[in-house]
Amino acid sequence: MVNSLPGVVSALTNLLHLSCRCVGRRCLLARLGPGLPVRHVVPMATTAKEEMARFWEKNTKSSRPLSPHVTIYKWSLPMAMSITHRGTGVALSLGVSLFSLAALLLPEQFPHYLATVKSLSLGPALIYSAKFALAFPLSYHTWNGIRHLAWDLGKGFKLSQVQQSGVLVLVLTLLSSAGLAAL
Repeated sequence: MVNSLPGVVSALTNLLHLSCRCVGRRCLLARLGPGLPVRHVVPMATTAKEEMARFWEKNTKSSRPLSPHVTIYKWSLPMAMSITHRGTGVALSLGVSLFSLAALLLPEQFPHYLATVKSLSLGPALIYSAKFALAFPLSYHTWNGIRHLAWDLGKGFKLSQVQQSGVLVLVLTLLSSAGLAAL
């Protein structure tokens, strides 16, 4: 049995080589068409530049705003809060990214820069205002995000509830921002 093991291994190796050669021949001999069937390609009559020129010419002659245009909407609290929620999200993302990048690239450690700010002897009102300006986007985005989570659960879609939750978010934002700035 021990003597027949090399013979079995040799037979399996030969079988593997033979099967690989057959598979290789089949792949090489197979007639593969082009990736894109050329017979279905239709030449375009106009270019994108020509289409855009025609579009703007038509709309300029009509002298009317494109629909929907921002000026036709009456601004409401939910609309303004939705735009502000997106804006605070972008601002927070950029702020965290820039702070992280600064922490990586600046030569000194954080305590050095904190001591530098303290040495400027800024007034308490200015420091409170700066802290409030930093806390406001975070507070607003957090409270409005909780409001959106309630909407994801299917709660608060009546117009009166949307208005009330908007006012509640603004009040909670102001209170929590003031509290965080006072720390």
